[in-house]
Amino acid sequence: MNSEFFEAVNALAAEKNIATDYLYTRIEAALAAAMRKNYGGSNKEREVVKCKIDPEKRTMKIWAELEVVDEITEPGAQILLSDAKKLDSSAKIGGFYIKNIELSEYGRIAAQTAKHVIRQGIREAERSRQIEEFRAKKQEIVTAKVVRVDPIKGNASLDINGGDAVLPKKEQVPGESFTEGQLIKVYIVDVRDDEKGSKVMISRTHPGFVRRLFEQEVPEIYDGTIEIKSVSREAGSRTKIAVYSADEDIDPIGACIGPKGSRVNAVVEVLGGEKIDVIKYSEDPAVYISAALAPADVSEVEVNPDGAKECKVAVPDNQLSLAIGNKGQNARLAAKLTGWKIDIKPESVYYEEQAKAIEAAELAAQEAEAEAEAETEAEAEVETEAAVEAEVETEAEPEAAEE
Repeated sequence: MNSEFFEAVNALAAEKNIATDYLYTRIEAALAAAMRKNYGGSNKEREVVKCKIDPEKRTMKIWAELEVVDEITEPGAQILLSDAKKLDSSAKIGGFYIKNIELSEYGRIAAQTAKHVIRQGIREAERSRQIEEFRAKKQEIVTAKVVRVDPIKGNASLDINGGDAVLPKKEQVPGESFTEGQLIKVYIVDVRDDEKGSKVMISRTHPGFVRRLFEQEVPEIYDGTIEIKSVSREAGSRTKIAVYSADEDIDPIGACIGPKGSRVNAVVEVLGGEKIDVIKYSEDPAVYISAALAPADVSEVEVNPDGAKECKVAVPDNQLSLAIGNKGQNARLAAKLTGWKIDIKPESVYYEEQAKAIEAAELAAQEAEAEAEAETEAEAEVETEAAVEAEVETEAEPEAAEE
């Protein structure tokens, strides 16, 4: 066979980054499928036409396995014994006659069919390779090129290292816009499989996007010296990130902010100006919650004694709106960051409620004490009456004996 064919296949495999074995398998299937119309017959379960390519020997063979019969019921898949005997004297009923097929037998339609199957196989192989690359980069940041932006839905079609992906409008930071050819960073959330195939989930609003950006900008996070404990985010507006270091000599907040704010500013630039609060994580819930409500000052944190992750927080009256934030954003992000349900109250209300609670507790204690005293007195009266009755009965016994 022409050596140029094998050289072309090898070149195509290298260009598309596809395994040559896979490509030869697809070509074999395409050439066999293209001739099934002529040799397939009505029995769809049996593959009459077969193809075998040997790239090492640079040979290709295409043949049809025709069943030898005494009466043809499936034209194209069978051959009469008399005809088979002329071609092969050893032919017998129930056996198969191997008919070699030359490439010259392929007409225009058969050739187009083969091309279509080969191209489809190449596309499938490319897509499979791309999906595996996406899987390897799951929960990582990649650079993508904007190919097209849907003017109606706002979805952006992206090229990620030769692979196609779509960034939905809902996964874009509110207010940002893209232009064709623009390079952007995206976060690969997951690769999901369903009956329609594999789908790559990408985002610019996911909290993991901020986490990975800090890993890229802060070497101490990348090497594990500083740990990101939690991230809560409302994309396009504000993010809170809790960091921690087991090394007491390292300031995790200062390391994340960087000299003159260079590190955090680099992250903010990628996020289009999104505000970022970097706080220090603590195992003490009261300390952690107080830090999470920054920039507001916290006067007191009262943790639910029943063990539920709920707390009451007191803040100065003039900082209540700062603690709650615009439309409740600061309190909402703090709750997401810590995983605690936070009830924020101004000091005046909080301490008034505390005083009332203490007063109510004291009153309840007094009532309980009074009830206990009353019960004690009642029990004493009962004991006294019982003693008197017993004495009367004792005095009455001798009188009964004298009678």
